[in-house]
Amino acid sequence: MEKLVKGIRQFREGIFSSKQSLFETLAGGQKPLALFITCSDSRIDPNLVTQTEPGELFVIRNAGNIVPTYATSAGGEQATIEYAVAVLGVKDIVICGHSHCGAMGGLLNQSQLENLPAVKSWLCHAETTHRIVQENYSHLSDAQERLAATVEENVLVQLENLRTHPSVASALARGDLNLHGWVYKFETGQVFGYNPAENQFHPIEETSFPAPAVTRSLPPI
Repeated sequence: MEKLVKGIRQFREGIFSSKQSLFETLAGGQKPLALFITCSDSRIDPNLVTQTEPGELFVIRNAGNIVPTYATSAGGEQATIEYAVAVLGVKDIVICGHSHCGAMGGLLNQSQLENLPAVKSWLCHAETTHRIVQENYSHLSDAQERLAATVEENVLVQLENLRTHPSVASALARGDLNLHGWVYKFETGQVFGYNPAENQFHPIEETSFPAPAVTRSLPPI
């Protein structure tokens, strides 16, 4: 806690004073560039990774960067997505998974969740990811390769779930919204974006914008 309090003091005396005009402008409202949906994991910092300023990202964080389908949830994710699209008018939504994700590790090895009933229940929203990996990645015997595949597949599954939200579906139909699937590798600093044309994740520098519609086929067995 001492470190946090010290940080607040440094922010007020250094960063805030140097960007006071920005913060005064933000007091009048926000117009974020994108909705950024990522994991709660402390090792990923959306603003640091994207080098964005306060007011530029509208952020949802939860275990496993999960987006429950519209019909299965009336929680914070649903409300935040609707507000971002219908009120703030974001033009892009990014779902960003990350390497070594503990939530995806728990999805693969559910014996770890025996004493975590709330986590187990939450990961039901990633059951499609679990099924895809079980039935289509049996050839991956290495645990880390299997986890990496799960992280990528989960990003794509959650993008599909995102499309069930009426505000998203409507904006997509008008051509006012683009969806992006990313994976961040915190051990290298690389970000990989999904390319639907090749059904692969590539370094984000090689990904075209706006991204084409996210559709994909299952990987070869």
